[in-house]
Amino acid sequence: MSDTGGVRSDTGGVREVKSAARTVELLELLAARGDRPARLQELADELGVPRSSMYALLQTLISRGWVRTDVTGSLYGIGIHALLTGTSYLDSDPRVRAVRPCLDEASEALGETIHMGRLDGRDVAYLATRESHEYLRTISRVGRRLPAHVGALGKALLAERPDEELPEGPYEALTPSSHTSRESLAADLARVRARGHSVDREEGVSGIVGFGFALRYDSPALDAISCSVPVARLTPEHEERIVAVMREIRVKAEATVPAGGGSVHWR
Repeated sequence: MSDTGGVRSDTGGVREVKSAARTVELLELLAARGDRPARLQELADELGVPRSSMYALLQTLISRGWVRTDVTGSLYGIGIHALLTGTSYLDSDPRVRAVRPCLDEASEALGETIHMGRLDGRDVAYLATRESHEYLRTISRVGRRLPAHVGALGKALLAERPDEELPEGPYEALTPSSHTSRESLAADLARVRARGHSVDREEGVSGIVGFGFALRYDSPALDAISCSVPVARLTPEHEERIVAVMREIRVKAEATVPAGGGSVHWR
């Protein structure tokens, strides 16, 4: 990004507003840190901006609720308005509203954790979750991201696209079972296309197996649903039932969502 005019070619020829881009980069950086608050100098160094400019930006965002600080004023984290905006996104999305009852049905039928996610660059963002009564997480995944190459949701969506679009490796390994090479991932995606769904055997989370199904109301698919189950409870019979139920749920979800996902065609 240019420091003189803030012009960048990947915005469709429109001049990028430098201050807006910096604000978004700061919020994304704070969000990615999760429960690790940052100091002023860390943020200035990470984004390559003067300390005084970063301080002024932080104070503006604190006053509007997008950033919070501790009682000493030396630590910074993401603010509550980020949550409110994210909730508005979920509430206003017609796809999420339409698919939620299908997630409820899958959860009731299988008793396992059911997810809905959306491809966002190289990651999958979790949009909705129905937790298993047998396996309760202490932190909800909704609003969180996972690299697409390590999860059932992501692999189901990557398989809807040509392998030529896969980034060069090596890929980040979240567990010893994660794909770390382009060749390994491409071979797995070929199996996904052949069977019609993805399988994540402890690639994203140790001890958890996931089964992912792309929702093809968009082309290529942007959304997917999955069922996650602890390895200790996964028998061949249970796996067969999960796949059968989730295939039915996918058909229902695809039939529920209008072509294009609704009246507004977002990009």
